[in-house]
Amino acid sequence: MSMSSGGEGSRMPAVPTPSTGAVMPPVAPNAGGSERKQARRENWRLIRKRPAFIVGCIIVLVWVLCAILGNRITPHHPLDYRGPINASPSWDYLFGTDKTGRDVLSRVMAGARDVLKIAPLAAIAGVVFGVILGMFMGYLGGVLDLVASRIVESFLALPTVLIALLAITTLGNSSWVVIGVVATLFTPIVARTVRSAVLAERDLDYVTSAKLRGEGKLFIMFREILPNVTGPIIVELTVRIGYAVFTVATLSFLGAGPPPPSPDWGAQVSENYNSIVAGFWWTTFFPAMAIASLVIAANMIADSVQSVVEAS
Repeated sequence: MSMSSGGEGSRMPAVPTPSTGAVMPPVAPNAGGSERKQARRENWRLIRKRPAFIVGCIIVLVWVLCAILGNRITPHHPLDYRGPINASPSWDYLFGTDKTGRDVLSRVMAGARDVLKIAPLAAIAGVVFGVILGMFMGYLGGVLDLVASRIVESFLALPTVLIALLAITTLGNSSWVVIGVVATLFTPIVARTVRSAVLAERDLDYVTSAKLRGEGKLFIMFREILPNVTGPIIVELTVRIGYAVFTVATLSFLGAGPPPPSPDWGAQVSENYNSIVAGFWWTTFFPAMAIASLVIAANMIADSVQSVVEAS
């Protein structure tokens, strides 16, 4: 959705009409900004009415509370508790216990912290860098766009998990390294989306008007065009969070996450999946379902946002 903001940010003087000489009132300097704010409020109202959005937010909120409160709300200590070994789900242990007697429910609840500490930050960082790169590619064009597009395409052709494993093996598996690696992998994807949105905007009248006013390139990119491409950016952010959760869990499963005895969901699946053949399915099933629930919730939110943005 594109909205003209030709007078935004500069006060236009009153001018006489050609026929009567009467003075016309000046154009409101923030008219374009007010229209955008009104459109955003309307979109937010429509998004909040969607059942999928509400359900997704409830699921995410549950895991966020588990991540924040941690051991204070778990039935048992997720690391130190020792109960019966491989006890099946019961009223005493709703998710059963693992091969060392630790309560699976407590570990699943506490494991939300590792995922939610890394995935959202990685998604946000990837979107920020992708927006900056995509804005320059789409607006400036020329040699910069040609070279950057080839680099982006080469990144997209590489297997994501393999590159992430290689980088983490080289740099270490600290939380900040994982965040940086995942953000780097998301940056070209977001940049391509933003570039396409900017290409559709850069030749419109409000951009031409800003050029005639003598505005600089950075001002036009980030004050004129950026507010008009926030829809695709918000959609990308919500989608990337779901992908980040799945990517972080996959890396943990492959041994590139927090080391044992961390209750990280991916690490739990990796540690216990061999127990399935022995009939102890619950030690793997519940951490895997936790990953699936968070990814699905993020996708439900993303789909709700995307449907409203595309319809506006």
